[in-house]
Amino acid sequence: MDLRKQTELLKEHLASLKEIFEKNSPPESTKDRDFFLMVKKDTDPIYQLLEEWEETALSVVKERKANVHPQQITSTRENMELVLMHSYYVDTRRKRYMELHNSILYVFDLLLEDI
Repeated sequence: MDLRKQTELLKEHLASLKEIFEKNSPPESTKDRDFFLMVKKDTDPIYQLLEEWEETALSVVKERKANVHPQQITSTRENMELVLMHSYYVDTRRKRYMELHNSILYVFDLLLEDI
C-alpha cells in the first residue's frame, strides 16, 4: 500500500476515533478484561497500519520527497497511539485530546500535500 492510501486510511480512523471519544463515557473499571479485549481487537489493525505508515513515511521523508521532518513522523505515530487509547478510555480532557488530534491531522495533511 502506498503512503497516500495509508495516510488517507489513518485520517479516516482518526475521524472515527474522535467520534468514539465524544460518544463514549469512561469504562467503569480500567481493569475490565472484556473491555480491554474489545479495545485490543478494535485497535490492533490500526496499530499495524500505523507502524507500516511510519516506515513508509520515514523513507519518503529521507528521500526528500516530502517537506516533513522525520521527528514529526515519529511524534505523529506516538500521538496517534495516545489518541487510540484516550478514545476508548476517555481519560484525558477534551482540550488535550483535540490538541493531539489536530497535530496528527496537520502532519497527515502536510504529507498528502507533498506526495
